[in-house]
Amino acid sequence: MNFTQLKNYVGILVGALAAAIGLESFLIPNQLIDGGIVGITIMLSHLLHMPLGVFLVILNIPFIYLGYLKLGKAFAVTSCFSIAGLALLTGLFHHWPLVTDDPILAAVFGGAAVGFGVGMVIRHGGTLDGTEIVAILIDRRTPFSVGEIIMFMNFFIIGSAGLVFGWDNAMYSLIAYFVAYKVIDVTVEGLDQSKAVWIISKEYDRIGKEIQKEFGRKVTYINGQTVKGKVSDGVILSVITRIEEQRLKAIVNDCDSSAFLVITNAHDVMGKNYKAGIHAE
Repeated sequence: MNFTQLKNYVGILVGALAAAIGLESFLIPNQLIDGGIVGITIMLSHLLHMPLGVFLVILNIPFIYLGYLKLGKAFAVTSCFSIAGLALLTGLFHHWPLVTDDPILAAVFGGAAVGFGVGMVIRHGGTLDGTEIVAILIDRRTPFSVGEIIMFMNFFIIGSAGLVFGWDNAMYSLIAYFVAYKVIDVTVEGLDQSKAVWIISKEYDRIGKEIQKEFGRKVTYINGQTVKGKVSDGVILSVITRIEEQRLKAIVNDCDSSAFLVITNAHDVMGKNYKAGIHAE
């Protein structure tokens, strides 16, 4: 096992630990659920009076096998480790003292802990929920995104909680799921989520130098060409964080109020040199 693999397994273990604490210390004692297979296992555990970990393993087995067939052995192995870790840790924390009996506090903090845990596991190549595997596979064959598919499935799962725990708890569970969903995004993408910036302007050289001076970012100049074959104004490509977005807009407007600016989310930015020097093409 190399260092990267070890780092991934440690990250998965930390994620499973956070999710277990969120479930056993906040959500389950207050009869709240999370979405996906985890939500189903919480309801089954309550109805059949059996340990949560048993259902976590049993219900996820077919999804892990499906992931093995469609997504590869490495994904299946890390998912097995993730789910087994969560199952063992929920048993370990099952008798921990209740942190709060306020359903709002339980939904917010429990959802945040579960969201952080799930995000850590996803970030390191695993999964804690078989519905994520199904969503990935359906996404490849339909126009719906993974997030939309998961939301659709969880609508029915959380709705079922109303029949088991009551409709008030189902609505509190919806709050927990929403908090978890947002925390997953932050955990996977980071607080300094990157933004890809495209700028078309006659003042491209000036704007590029201002970006380097203000943010210390690498700037690439590209010779743009229109569909009619004419060379357009200079094109700038750079990467910033979302915290720097408003300042960038002000710089572009000060240099050229008629500049064309496009800012999009950039996932998985790799390389350490995008913060150094101006590079021209």
